[in-house]
Amino acid sequence: MVHLGLGAFHRAHQAWYTAVSEPGWGIAAFTGRSAGAAEVLVSQDCLYTLVVRSDQGEETQVVESIVEAHDGTDLEALRTLLRRPEVAVVTLTITEKGYHLGADGHLDEQDAEIAADAVTLGPALEPGEGPALRTVPARLLCALRARHLAGAGTVAVIPCDNLASNGPTTTSLLRDLASLAGSDTAWIDETVDVVGTSVDRITPHVSAEEVAALAHAHRNDDATPVVTEPFRSWVLSGRVRGVRPAWELAGALFVDDIEPFERRKLWMLNGAHSLLAYSGILRGHDTVAQAVADPECRAQMHALWDMDEHGLAEHPALHTREYRRDLEARFANSAIAHSLRQIAADGSVKLRNRVVDVLIRERAAGGDGDAATTVLAAWVRFVRAELRAGRALEDAAAARIAEAVGSPDPVRALIHVISPQLAEDQSVVRRVQYRS
Repeated sequence: MVHLGLGAFHRAHQAWYTAVSEPGWGIAAFTGRSAGAAEVLVSQDCLYTLVVRSDQGEETQVVESIVEAHDGTDLEALRTLLRRPEVAVVTLTITEKGYHLGADGHLDEQDAEIAADAVTLGPALEPGEGPALRTVPARLLCALRARHLAGAGTVAVIPCDNLASNGPTTTSLLRDLASLAGSDTAWIDETVDVVGTSVDRITPHVSAEEVAALAHAHRNDDATPVVTEPFRSWVLSGRVRGVRPAWELAGALFVDDIEPFERRKLWMLNGAHSLLAYSGILRGHDTVAQAVADPECRAQMHALWDMDEHGLAEHPALHTREYRRDLEARFANSAIAHSLRQIAADGSVKLRNRVVDVLIRERAAGGDGDAATTVLAAWVRFVRAELRAGRALEDAAAARIAEAVGSPDPVRALIHVISPQLAEDQSVVRRVQYRS
């Protein structure tokens, strides 16, 4: 296996599933933004401690499935690996913004980095001696093309990020980028199987102080442990013509129709996370557990879940009532210090998948979508407060957000950053204005 986006979530999720289900598989992992994570992992033979925490205590496990770690910019290492027939799977955790999508859910061809990479790749999808590729989609496309030309056989590409329809989205992303570079796309269907997924395991950032405390408590010198919750879920759907690890042995679920599972996860868990992040920060909270204990935040969360359940009603097999009960207990797990600011980052991208979709559906069904406009209003208040305080926004659209805040109609302009369609809905704009 090859993995793009070496980080805590991958090590708590896909790497754990692989280690538990089929230890014979090894993962060559590439970092997302810097080489640092790879360097630390390599210094300890790619081994790390997984710490599973709950209010009842914690358990630890040394995970051994990662066997190589590379700088994410090392395109030649990626191409060399993908040319090898025994490499059968590529998984991705590159975050929502790593896909470089526009508000319409398709490749943002106006994105400066994407446009530059398309020129660098050219029709041959070969960077040659030109500038280094800047984006993960371009590096992946280049490596997949190298595999195809090497005749190394089919490969399964498995996106594990919080995107609606992440399988079809990744397929169209590869095709659109190839077309933008002037290349044909027929080879993609010949070589690549894209598998849609819904992934779930709360995995907070671990501070340097906590790393030191864990090393002392467990009497080891692990410089890069991962802390996570007991719950885990992986739902997959799609054709795989080659081989893959038997992740179902570790509890993964393979289904014919993944869309209902995606919606449940994105709307109920991720949507509530965003709500708690923006409302919670504004009310002086630091973690999810603190925010969910706040009666006002909790009431907003329940209203959002009521609306989500309405949208998921045609899928009774999802057991949404039980799912939301379990979610509330997971959020209240005080042993997991899940930072609200970590969740609040890149709201302009995250909210499209977590709130906009369900709000548009609710409005089309004749509802007011009040609970979802509460989330948008909280985001509007949050970004305004951050800019007033002189703090830099951690958001892919930070410049556009700042421009919108200074415009004559700031609320409509901010909604437009997230969804041009909702910015034209007068009722939604009025409700957000009233709450913000």
